[in-house]
This record gives sequence, structure tokens and C-alpha cells, in this order.
Amino acid sequence: MTKQISAADKLRALLATGDLITMPCCFDALSAKLIEQEGFGLTFMSGFSAAASRIGEPDLGLMSYGEVLDQARNITDAVSIPVIGDGDTGYGNAMNVKRTVTGFAKAGCAAVMIEDQLAPKRCGHTKGKEVVGRDEAFDRIKAAVDARDAGADILILARTDARHQHGLSEAIDRAAKFAELGADILFVEAPKTVAEMRTLCAALPGPKMANIVEGGETPDLTPEELSDIGYQIAAYPLSLMAAAMKAMVETLQLMKAGKPRTDMLMDWGQLRNRIGFDAYYEELERYATSKRG
Repeated sequence: MTKQISAADKLRALLATGDLITMPCCFDALSAKLIEQEGFGLTFMSGFSAAASRIGEPDLGLMSYGEVLDQARNITDAVSIPVIGDGDTGYGNAMNVKRTVTGFAKAGCAAVMIEDQLAPKRCGHTKGKEVVGRDEAFDRIKAAVDARDAGADILILARTDARHQHGLSEAIDRAAKFAELGADILFVEAPKTVAEMRTLCAALPGPKMANIVEGGETPDLTPEELSDIGYQIAAYPLSLMAAAMKAMVETLQLMKAGKPRTDMLMDWGQLRNRIGFDAYYEELERYATSKRG
């Protein structure tokens, strides 16, 4: 019997290539399926978009650990590509962080992001962000790494938001310590210029992730530019959510006005196929007693 490759090993293999990974972020099982269908090899469950999709609320720490984990499990069940889960602040002290990491690993995530914001956390490109002290930030990552090393088959994506409150140097120092503690991927949130992006990439070891929020604080560079600077993952957390919301609002406005909207809709056949009806019925042919009609 061929041993199944774990989600974490799939992500390790992607990182081992050294190539830049363009990572559209999902918010539910369907958006993750579409990402995989379009040939992307990695996705991230955006906390911003998941909160909007699941509870209709902003990403201000309102979703509980259980809700986030359930959303992650639905997503990993729907796709075969590796998924990075958003573990926020770890939902408590160091012991909570260990439980969070273990839970995301059991849910099938390839990696989990743990950050140094003060709870309740904030979206990285909105106001009101604060970070915890260095000791607590380091304990969170140490606990996450300990959970991984104790047997959780998952990578640790360590995030710092210190740039906003304390400046780039503090953010770099924190991220460097995260790497020393054993984090697999580093994420310095919201650098404001290309020069800052170059500085942090030159100063930090290992794979780095850029977070590209259209209209946000970080320069919206091309994948080629990001790779040249030194990033290995380019995350696009809001692109699909923003596109979906725009299409839905415009469709609703046309419906309200009593106007045709067929040119804005996916073809019925393609819609069924992408959701999985065709694959379901093809598989159903193997089981004669389950057929209907």
C-alpha cells in the first residue's frame, strides 16, 4: 500500500523548490475547491474572509476557536492541496497555543499561523492593532513549535504585527527570534514600502510570506517582484471575497431593478460540474443499488 503524503509534507515539498508560491486565500470549502480547480498548489483560510462568510462579522476576534477549527476542517475535507489555517493568537496562554496547533493538525491543515497581537486580534491592515510583549510573543511560538515537535504533523507560520506599533526593527527582531525558536515560515505583517520589504527579507532566514491586500498598506507588487525581493509565499487574503461580494451585490441590484443578469452568471452546466455533481454521478454508477430513476 502506497503511503499517503501528508498535507504538511506537501507544503514542505512546495517550499523546497525555492519558487514563489502564489496563494489565493479561501474562506469556505467552495472557494477552496475553486482555487484547486484553477491549478493553485496552496491556499490559506483567511480569518478576515472566514469571519465575514461564516458569521457575517468583521475580523475582530469574534469567531471562537471551535468555529475557526470547524471552518478549517470543512475546507481541508474539500481539497487535496495543502491548506494553511489561521490560528490567530492561539486563543489563550501557551497551553492554549499548543492545543490550537494540535487541533489544526488533526483538522488536516498543512500549517497554522500564530501571531503576537493582543487579544482580541485585529485584521492586519485595520486600526487598533496592538502586540503583546516580547516574552509572551516568544512563548506563543515556543509552545507552537513544542506541539509540532511532540508529534503534530504541521508547519508553524509565525506572524508579527509589531511594525505598526513599534517599527520595522522590532518586527524584524521578533521574527528573527521566531526563526531561532523553530518557526518554519516567517510573516512580518504590513511593511509600508518596497524598501522595508527588501530590508526584512534580507535580514530574516528561511521562507517569508508577503500579505497582499488590495488597497492595504503593503505595496501590491507582482509575483516576480516579490520573488526578487526574497519572498516565497504571496498571500492574497481578500481577492476572492471582494470579487464574490462585488458580483453578489451587483446581481442583487439588477434583480431589484428587474433587469436581466444572465451575462453575470456562471453557466448552469459549469456550475454543477465545479460543485461536484458530475463527479458524484460518475462515482454513483459503481453502485447499482444506489441509483435512482
